[in-house]
Amino acid sequence: MQASPGRAQWTSTGGFVLATLGAAIGLGNIWRFSYVTGENGGGAFLVVYFGAVLAVGIPLLLGEFAIGRDTRREAASAFRHLARHGLWRHAGILGVAASFAILTYYAVISGWALKYFAGFVTLAYPLPQGEAPKAFEAFIAAPFEPTVWHAVVLAAAVAIVAGGVEQGIERACKVLMPLLVAVVVLLALYSLTLPNASAGLRYLFVPDWSVLERPQVYLAALGQAFFSLGLAMGVLVTYGSYLPSHIRLPQAAVAIALGDTLFAVVASIVIFPAVFSFGMSPAQGPGLAFVVLPEIFVRMTGGAIVGFAFFGLLVIAALTSLMALLEVCVAYLVERWNVTRARAIALVAGAGFALGVPSSLGFGAWSGVRIAGLPILDAVDFAASNVLLPLSGLAIALFLGWHWRKEDALDAVGVRSPVLANVWCLAVRYVAPAMIAIVLLRSVGVF
Repeated sequence: MQASPGRAQWTSTGGFVLATLGAAIGLGNIWRFSYVTGENGGGAFLVVYFGAVLAVGIPLLLGEFAIGRDTRREAASAFRHLARHGLWRHAGILGVAASFAILTYYAVISGWALKYFAGFVTLAYPLPQGEAPKAFEAFIAAPFEPTVWHAVVLAAAVAIVAGGVEQGIERACKVLMPLLVAVVVLLALYSLTLPNASAGLRYLFVPDWSVLERPQVYLAALGQAFFSLGLAMGVLVTYGSYLPSHIRLPQAAVAIALGDTLFAVVASIVIFPAVFSFGMSPAQGPGLAFVVLPEIFVRMTGGAIVGFAFFGLLVIAALTSLMALLEVCVAYLVERWNVTRARAIALVAGAGFALGVPSSLGFGAWSGVRIAGLPILDAVDFAASNVLLPLSGLAIALFLGWHWRKEDALDAVGVRSPVLANVWCLAVRYVAPAMIAIVLLRSVGVF
């Protein structure tokens, strides 16, 4: 199918791959991947994660691209166009809702990264030894400061998205993504020179197979694959809808999945050798980037430079993902409801900021507010990551495997090998739905 007259398109395969990698590579690959890996045993978790990417990630990634390009529509409209009847017509709205929910708190955490980066720029960081935990707690508990940084980083993403697909998102990613890769590689090389770096590498790459006895490891791996690859958020369908017809989807999907996974592993090489070199625990949870690493930087030779580069890395990664989350919601308003792009950007950014303020203040002025016993940000994250994303992923897998006509789906996906076509069908019909359903039921406490 040819693109609608005047509809945006990626100008090149490289631009598409960089933009999609930018959407996928974000805080999930650096901040979230590292602490989830640390909490779930290191090397053994990596093995399970790679399996989740192969069994579920790549098949769904490919399917979402195919839906987008086949329809030339944003996520919600794409399903309305392809669905033959019933609830399937509304399956795509789950991804848009997930993107918007994630946008509200993702911008808050991105603001934290920008605050730390600014601290290293102005030489306010690294703080004296032992001060990092108290400084972080004081910052997120402050009445206004987290909200200001939240607004600044969201405004930066808005400025890029306002330029459109080709001149805004694609152009920015062609600059930001090579810079991102260069910084993470340089930091990884430096981290390998630290004393006792080998202990961090052993933790990361030598599996402790006893960890696999814990069911949580499998759930965490699949959840991380969804978050890291950007599955079920509407991003891949929307970005796929801007694809020219000559680009081969299977090769692009595999390249993006491998690039995203490789980046996450290299980012872990930045973090874990440093953690072990300075006697820290890898199982530090979400505070790993904002509490443990700043404490390491103050003890490290050249720590001010390393901290500057690391938090610069976080900011760039956060920004490219924020752009994608914004674009999903903006495209939905533009194409589904005929809102002008400028007005859609204003509406999404304004609503995203307003609904993100409670998450921003949830550790300070609104710290007394709990949702199901969780701080506001954690509750929104749980609802988005553990409920909306699995529901959206399950809907997509079932749609691909059971509702879309097999011949049409395989034609859109572009898998030419009969063997690989059967493998893809098996994955989206049986493997992905089963694994996602287990994660969803576990997440909501059914078992």
